[in-house]
Amino acid sequence: MAQMTMVQAINNALATELKNDENTLLFGEDVGVNGGVFRVTEGLQKEFGEDRVFDTPLAESGIGGLALGLSTQGYRPIMEVQFLGFVFEVFDSVAGQIARHRFRSGNSKVAPVTVRAPFGGGVHTPELHADNLEGILAQSPGLKVVIPSGPYDAKGLLIESIRSNDPVVYLEHMKLYRSFREEVPEEEYTIEIGKANVKREGTDLTIITYGAMVQESMKAAEELEKDGYSVEVIDLRTVQPLDVDTLVKSTEKTGRVVVVQEAQKQAGVGANVVAELSERAILSLEAPIGRVAAPDTIYPFTQAENVWLPNKTDIVEQAKKTLEF
Repeated sequence: MAQMTMVQAINNALATELKNDENTLLFGEDVGVNGGVFRVTEGLQKEFGEDRVFDTPLAESGIGGLALGLSTQGYRPIMEVQFLGFVFEVFDSVAGQIARHRFRSGNSKVAPVTVRAPFGGGVHTPELHADNLEGILAQSPGLKVVIPSGPYDAKGLLIESIRSNDPVVYLEHMKLYRSFREEVPEEEYTIEIGKANVKREGTDLTIITYGAMVQESMKAAEELEKDGYSVEVIDLRTVQPLDVDTLVKSTEKTGRVVVVQEAQKQAGVGANVVAELSERAILSLEAPIGRVAAPDTIYPFTQAENVWLPNKTDIVEQAKKTLEF
């Protein structure tokens, strides 16, 4: 196996599927000649040609309309929204059209569209570039929402997303692009959408999280272990649909839960997790479910970003409150 960054793993997955299926197309703003803002698609246009990997005008609504149209003609489009904050410009296509295609057709037609978008804090981007909008997308019926936390998952989940006959929003946290490497098989493999990953076994507390907060949660678990606590860490990997069975099983084992998300607390993925566990595992809980999230404000300017974002210290503090309840 090769050691890859998440950028390399995503690039490898895209190349795999472009090679496997000539009807797979990749397009978006600057994905061709430049290889994308973060060079995630670097070299793909040269390898597969301008007809299959191509740049679009700076018009997200046009990108979404193109993706839907192509999907009705037997193609498997991979559209890139250059930053997730720009999804508002194409929300009608994604949530109002692509997500509803199977339903509107009475299950006679599918929309195998993959929507890729970078997002997330910690890299000092301008306004609208870092916003965590996964909660809005997860609330849109008909969409699957996938968020890998590292290179290995990134490749397997992306290949599975591209092969899905239903639309998948595949979100790539910018801070994870080149922050570490993992062993990633060079051959193709898939990871099931809707299946969480128990990153660390534990018996005293369950931390449920996703994206870049997986790394912070793992650090917090190691810190808590020094104080004698055994902490289980679960990476959701998919925030829609949720792997409720895995979450309930862990809750029944530990009796205490902390849910961690980078996004603002209001109406987020974490709130849905708390609701599911409250409905399904209330009698197994020995303490109220704790939550760690960003403040309910507009994403701050870069000078305040590090103060605003949740981190290991916040997770440890909340975990101890839940453990000592």
